Amino acid sequence: MTISDHWIETVADDPDHPRPLGGIMFRTLFDAIPSSILVVDGRLRIVMANRNFLRKGNRTDAETIGRRFEEVFPAAIVERTDILDCVQRVFVNSEQSPFRRITFRAPGMAMRTYYFRALPLPAKGKVAHAMFLMEDITEQERLSKDIQRVERHLASVVESASDILVSTDTDGRILSWNRAAARLTGYPADVVMHRGFSELFLETERPEVEMALSRATVLPGSLNEEWTLSTASGEGLAVSWTIAPMLSEDGTLIGMVAAGRDLTERYRMQTELLRSQKLAALGVMAGGIAHEIRNPLAVCSSAAQFLLDDSLEPELQRECVEKTIAGVSKASEIIENLLRFARPCAVEKMTLVEPLALLKQALSVVSHQAEIARIEVEMQVGDRPLWARGVPSLLEQAFINLFLNAIAAMPAGGRLTIAVDQDGDEVSVHLSDTGVGIHAADLLRIFDPFYTRSPIGQGTGLGLSICYSIIEQHRGRIDVQSEVGVGTCFCVRLPLAEPPCSDDA
Repeated sequence: MTISDHWIETVADDPDHPRPLGGIMFRTLFDAIPSSILVVDGRLRIVMANRNFLRKGNRTDAETIGRRFEEVFPAAIVERTDILDCVQRVFVNSEQSPFRRITFRAPGMAMRTYYFRALPLPAKGKVAHAMFLMEDITEQERLSKDIQRVERHLASVVESASDILVSTDTDGRILSWNRAAARLTGYPADVVMHRGFSELFLETERPEVEMALSRATVLPGSLNEEWTLSTASGEGLAVSWTIAPMLSEDGTLIGMVAAGRDLTERYRMQTELLRSQKLAALGVMAGGIAHEIRNPLAVCSSAAQFLLDDSLEPELQRECVEKTIAGVSKASEIIENLLRFARPCAVEKMTLVEPLALLKQALSVVSHQAEIARIEVEMQVGDRPLWARGVPSLLEQAFINLFLNAIAAMPAGGRLTIAVDQDGDEVSVHLSDTGVGIHAADLLRIFDPFYTRSPIGQGTGLGLSICYSIIEQHRGRIDVQSEVGVGTCFCVRLPLAEPPCSDDA
């Protein structure tokens, strides 16, 4: 049995005759330690070596026990590091050494990194042995470098992002503030760090921001809002925000992350688009006005030239006067329609109205035309009357225009279905026809003034635009769905009003 089979307590005055202590249990524990451990006597000879050291060094007990300390390590390590001095100092100073670090590549092996230190093992008041511990930290070093690399990569992404990226703690205090945030707001990171995130918004929006941030901490997903940052120059910066909770590995809330996108360019583009759309609509309107007014003015001009002839017969003279009056009346009608389209109705002129009654009244105006066009009319109404607020004459005109539009869409006859119902807090009026339908490309433009697919002389293109204006003035909305060859459905929605008192009824 060799000395390495036992735990040893060495008598200080007789180091050549160690006595066994503990037996197999201690040896088992000694070998189970994952670090590499050597026990060295005062002459720097190896007394014990655990299994991990032998395996790492590819050595046996026989090749290790009894050898001098420097013989069990590669010469390069002994010569280029203070590993031997570390052990010697334990016997000289009776103190444990601090952790040291070495990097070593054995022939044919990958580079390894170790921490090592030596500790005194006193016996009877003297340092009889030293324990040398060596820990292989190669994998931890690699993981640490990987983590550092990932952190640098993420930091680079955050700093190079064109969007604002901010993180806060659970109290809403700013923990990180990227370069884009500093550039767009004018606040450097050191100025805003640890300040409340909500303090950077316009004062009028702060209560809303604080309420939303408190709600974001309990939401399962992200929160999307648009708030205005107050910049260092005092101007407001419109920002679209996505805010999400930041959780630890165990799911505990540790803060929030906010990503903000500057909306300045988007708003500028929307303004430019709206301006171009207005100019396009103005062009269509100008062309329509010129086309519609030119015809009656041409008739008036021709009739006036005939009237200059003193020898004109009375009958022809009368005809010229009538054509002049008709032309002026036509031009006046176009101008009046334009004024109706552009002039909002006053709120104080609105009264309590029943849309169904107005529909029936409007239907009676066009019933003769519907009969001639062989159009069947079907009414679908609820059990109780529904009320809204509005100007009766304007709403009736809107319904008449929609009826005429439906009749024109069914030149070979068809069916017009009128349905009135309550939808939430609105009165919904559905007007469905079985006509030719509207092409998808035209659906976005049918409410533009003077936009029409009707042949010249059969429509001014103002009917639907006037409807749209009237419904909008009543704080309602009008939608359309259509399929070519199947039909079209216009849906008018008006705010529901309380029914009149029994005394008023």
